[in-house]
Parts: sequence; C-alpha cells; structure tokens
Amino acid sequence: MFRKFAAFAALAAMPVTLRAQDTVEVVENAGDTAWILVSAALVLLMTLPGLGLFYGGLVRSKNFLSVFLQVGAIAAIASTLWVVVGYTLAFGNVTHGWLGGGQHWMLYDLAPVYEGLAIPESTFALFQMTFAAITPALMVGAWVDRARFSWVILFCAIWGLLVYAPVAHWVWGSGWLSAFGVLDFAGGIVVHTTAGVSAVVIALLLGKRQGFPSSALLPHAPGMTMLGAVLLWVGWFGFNGGSALSATADASDAIINTHVAASVAALTWILIERISFGKPTTVGFATGAIAGLATITPAAGFVSPGAAILFGMAAAVVCYGAIQLVKMKLHIDDSLDVFAVHGVGGMLGSLLLGIFMSESLGGVGYAEGMGMASMMGAQAVAVIVVALFSAVVTALIALGINLFVPMRVSEDDEVLGLDISSHGERGWEFD
Repeated sequence: MFRKFAAFAALAAMPVTLRAQDTVEVVENAGDTAWILVSAALVLLMTLPGLGLFYGGLVRSKNFLSVFLQVGAIAAIASTLWVVVGYTLAFGNVTHGWLGGGQHWMLYDLAPVYEGLAIPESTFALFQMTFAAITPALMVGAWVDRARFSWVILFCAIWGLLVYAPVAHWVWGSGWLSAFGVLDFAGGIVVHTTAGVSAVVIALLLGKRQGFPSSALLPHAPGMTMLGAVLLWVGWFGFNGGSALSATADASDAIINTHVAASVAALTWILIERISFGKPTTVGFATGAIAGLATITPAAGFVSPGAAILFGMAAAVVCYGAIQLVKMKLHIDDSLDVFAVHGVGGMLGSLLLGIFMSESLGGVGYAEGMGMASMMGAQAVAVIVVALFSAVVTALIALGINLFVPMRVSEDDEVLGLDISSHGERGWEFD
C-alpha cells in the first residue's frame, strides 16, 4: 500500500502532465502554465491598482474616487462578459475569419491544452481575460471629470464585445488579418490602437471639460501618478513577457525589450522637458515610460534590444508631439492623453515592427514569402482598418446608448466633482 501511495505521489509531483484521449497524447508543461498564471496576475496588477493610481493622480482631487470606481467597474464587467461570451467571440473556431464561433460560451468545453501551446486552454482564456479587462479601462483617461458613470459601464460592456473581441479574433484568433500576415506580439493593434482611437472619438463626442483649454486643470497628486506608472511598468513584464505564452527565451527577450524601451522613452521625455521648460517632471517621466511601453508592445518579441532603444526614443518624440498637436493645437480634450500616448504609441510600434523585424537589423526575420515592404504594408493596412473600425463602431455605440442614458453629467455635477455625483442614485439617473 505504501509503495502504491509513493508511486501516486511521484506522478502527481511531475512537472508535466500526460493525458490520453483517443490514443493521442496531450502534453501540458507546468512551467509554462505557472508563468502564464503569474503573467495574468501581473496584467491585473496593471489595471488594479496601477491604472487607477496613474489616472487618479492626474485628475483633480474631487474626481479621484470616480476614476478608481470606473476603472474597477469596467474591469469587473469586462471580465464577466469575457467568461460569458467574449472569449468565444475572440478565440472560438474561425467563422469566415471575422468572428469566433460560439462553442466556448461560459468557457464551455475548453481543451485540456490550447492548440499549438503547452498550457491548458483555461489558462490561456484567463490570460486573455486580463487583456480584455484593461483595454476598455484605458479609455477612462479620455472622459474623466465629465462622463456619466452609468453610460461608461454600458458603453464599455458593449464596446468589449463589438470592438475588442472582433479585432482580437482578426489578429490573434486566426482571423483574416492574421491570414494577411499581420503581427501584433502583445497588443499594439488589438489593445492600444482600438482603445486610443475609441478614446479620442469619445472625447470629441463628449466635448471639452469646463475650463479647457483656458484654465490649468492640474493633477492633484503627481506622486500617485508616478506610483501608478511604476506599477504599470512592472506589470507590463507580464503583459509582454506573458504574450510569449511559454517560459522560454522568447519571454526573456520580450521583457528585456519592454524594460529598455520604457527606460529610454522616460529619459528622452524628461530631456525634451528640460529643453522645453527648463526642468524635468515626475508626470513627464511617467508619461514617457508609458509611451515607450505602448510602442514596444506590438514588437517586443520580434526585435532586438538595440531596436527597442530606438523604439523608446521614437515613442517619446512622436507621442510628445502628438500631445502638443491634439491638445494645444486642435484643442481636443482627450483629458489624460489616451490617444496621443496609447493610440499613437501602439500604431507607431506596429509600423516600426515591419522594419526592425528584419534579421539584418537583429530581428527574428520575416515569414516565408514576406519581406520588409510587404510586412510594412500588412501592418499599415491593419492599423488603418482597425482604427477606422474602432472609430465608426465606437461612435455608433456611444450615440446609441446616449439615446437612453446621457453621456455627460450635468454642469452642476461637473463643478461639484464626480466623487459625489457618481455615488448613490444621482450617478445612475437617466435624465
């Protein structure tokens, strides 16, 4: 009896689990599974509390709690809908390359091991759920101080199913863009382009905050923003490193590139501030780091560390310029620069990928039949199509909900602050 128990215990402790199904042996790698589980936790750390602190510190104190509430509620509703139907829309069996099949609603009938990987499909679904949670939460920065809480939740719930899930399928779920040769290592197109473009559309539809741009709407806690930024920075190791979907050199390479791009972008940003204003700022350092992280995301596992340095420099210069254009010249009140940092950064990185993926530049090389020109063309088509799709569908969703639930709070509530007006019954009024 003791020998039988010892043999059973030894089998249970093995790092690799073997399951036989119809004489086909399926292998699950415990190390890969553990890394993806940790990565999922790191991505959730980016959202709660990282993103909440980053955005919360940038707004005025009377709107801090409302920002945290929106980020948390969006992550909660997006996660719930991902389990119910989002996952199957994004990663179900291919349906003409446009939308996943419906066989995995409620995460039903998941495979013991996800196709082509050595992790359970439930682990893969969990990791992807954290992406589905943070993507709509990124948009909060575009409408702080003035969007109605009930409208925000309804919009983000529908947006996740009609914008995020289809695009995730097109690029990551063997959809039509994937067949076209498009690559997106960890979300430059799927996450940052969709959220960034949608955010600026909502900013235009909502209109400007009271006092913008004539009054200085200064952040109430730059230190809090810095804390949120470093949490995002560390969590991004799971975001990009976990997207290797294995505990291998691919994950290490992605993390190295992620860190160096963020470092260079943050340093370049404060150098620009030093030249422009005479001194660097904590908000500038934090914003530069996020720009670098967003820009390297689509290419993290495909380019060399030397290229990642160039990605970081380009991120700071281009995203800084985008803020000046959007806010200072066009006077679009994308309050916390979601489009200029996440959207522009994600699109920039997706295009640069087409160049720096070349083996001659230290990258992993192109797929058979692809070269630099064709790769850049495919990436450009994907960026344009996804940006247009996100903009149009976002506008339709936002205006449709606005027929029943107004997008914007009243002038009195905006002056009072959403920390009061978003709590209790007043935040849920439909008129």
